[in-house]
Amino acid sequence: MTIRCVIVDDSERFRAGARRLLTAQGISVVADAANSRQALRAVREQSPDVVLVDVGLGEESGFDLAARIDTTPVIMVSAFAAEEIADLLADSKAIGFLPKEHLSAAAISCLLTRLRGT
Repeated sequence: MTIRCVIVDDSERFRAGARRLLTAQGISVVADAANSRQALRAVREQSPDVVLVDVGLGEESGFDLAARIDTTPVIMVSAFAAEEIADLLADSKAIGFLPKEHLSAAAISCLLTRLRGT
């Protein structure tokens, strides 16, 4: 089964690069968004399997967005190291964290598998 995802990042360059990378690795990127408003609409309209949310969305917080997404697992992504945002991650409802340089279909699949317990 193909994983369907939404990418949320305020950097158009990152969204385009992540879309290319993940699509080449077999993930279906059904939408991308630059802010919370666009992200919530994309999640509602596309019903993805996972949402990748950047920690910092310009003037918005990716953690605030993650708290508002009730229907879909969220994976936080960032250029920051996990140690730098460990407290925020611990308090987040996100199912995991991926540094942007380690973003891959395999890593996303692993986090979703762990969530589902399969």
